[in-house]
Amino acid sequence: MIRFGIDFGGTKIEAAAIDESGAFVARVRKPNPGEYKAALEVVAELVADAEAMAGASCARLGLGIPGSISPRSGLIRNANSVYLNGQRFGEDLEQRLARPVRLTNDANCLALSEAADGAGAGEGVVFAAILGTGCGGGVVVDGKIIDGRNGFAGEWGHSPLPWPKPEEYPGPDCWCGRKGCLETWIAGPSFARDAGFPNGQATMEAIAAGDASAAAALDRYVDRLGRALAVVCDLIDPDVIVLGGGMSNVDVLYDRLQGAIAPNVFSDVFETPVRKAIHGDSSGVRGAAWLWPQEA
Repeated sequence: MIRFGIDFGGTKIEAAAIDESGAFVARVRKPNPGEYKAALEVVAELVADAEAMAGASCARLGLGIPGSISPRSGLIRNANSVYLNGQRFGEDLEQRLARPVRLTNDANCLALSEAADGAGAGEGVVFAAILGTGCGGGVVVDGKIIDGRNGFAGEWGHSPLPWPKPEEYPGPDCWCGRKGCLETWIAGPSFARDAGFPNGQATMEAIAAGDASAAAALDRYVDRLGRALAVVCDLIDPDVIVLGGGMSNVDVLYDRLQGAIAPNVFSDVFETPVRKAIHGDSSGVRGAAWLWPQEA
């Protein structure tokens, strides 16, 4: 059985097809057009391209988006691709494509992919955090996404930074209308802004060159991410924490985060591993494809 998935990112939209082993048989990308009707057409084009590349028909489509579906209205909410908000994106795609579409948050897709055959394989409770342009989280328990009663379980990026220091309060303005959300502190652009560099890569290059101010910004980032993850651990005590998104490529995080989380958890022991997503930026689209079980 060939599964098809879409990863709806802020700058690019990706379609892929995977076989029963989880290997790619098709993978195509196009820029996100930034407009609703045009985005529907881009998804349709990508599905057709992936079908041609895979030599198989897409009977059902899995879709990961920034944001979630309101169980009350059926409308998209909380998407930082704000033109999706208030739309019936899944239903509109079903009409455009004439096939079933299953939709969930992109961090849920990351968690599902890594729980299936990635950094969380074999673990019971997997918490996955996207640390990219934005910041989000997903929870998978025994191979199943936990959506929660109201459909927003894992929406960690718009919680406040825990135990803020005086200089951190009230925090930067967030696109959601509040101040000091985790997204304003631990997303990739937030790290670069704090360090005073154009992006995370430039910041890490400065650190490698011996820039003390950039190194201090990384210290602050590790401390803030440690505090943020400690709250997750207090709530669900995951078996593993998996990091995805651009900041997950900062390898020093995996040496330092356990030590940054441990002092903040309400426990005398903290042994939870923090791992890099094995499938990297492929996890989102792979997880979307896994939304349809084989027997569906």
